[in-house]
Amino acid sequence: MRKLKAEGKVQVYTGNGKGKTTASFGLALRAAGHGLHVFIMQFMNKGDYVEVIAVKGIKNIHVEQCGTGSFILEASEKDKREAMRGFEAAKEAIFSGKYDIVILDEICVAIKYGLVPEDYVIDLIKNKPKNVELVLTGRWATKNIIMKADLVTEMVDVKHPYQKGLGARKGIEY
Repeated sequence: MRKLKAEGKVQVYTGNGKGKTTASFGLALRAAGHGLHVFIMQFMNKGDYVEVIAVKGIKNIHVEQCGTGSFILEASEKDKREAMRGFEAAKEAIFSGKYDIVILDEICVAIKYGLVPEDYVIDLIKNKPKNVELVLTGRWATKNIIMKADLVTEMVDVKHPYQKGLGARKGIEY
């Protein structure tokens, strides 16, 4: 069922700049175009985000969300339960044999807010099947995750229109 011929690596997209989720969805689109199967778990999100709407109907890309839909300043028990439900579903996808690429979108943020223990993610990295590419996104990637990854891209805010007080533009920032 899987088509990824090369050994799967661990990629991390982190940093304060924009583009982490966009980069991971771009990778998903490229992979689907080559016939690979992609599973995306969006931590921290709930609802019809435009990137999810854009990939609906692409048969090789499966997206799930495990956020509560509320902004987290302090994690509630409901936030933690929902994140762990998502983590377990992503773990199942990784070991299912159905997917070539698994993307844990905003997992680094989930770790930062105590929704998913870092050691669970490190264990997942260590034990993932060799032919599954694992992609982790979100601000605040930990040193341990960075050390375990094969590729780390840090998105850096160098210059952005919001620094001049301009709001987000439909189709560009959201």
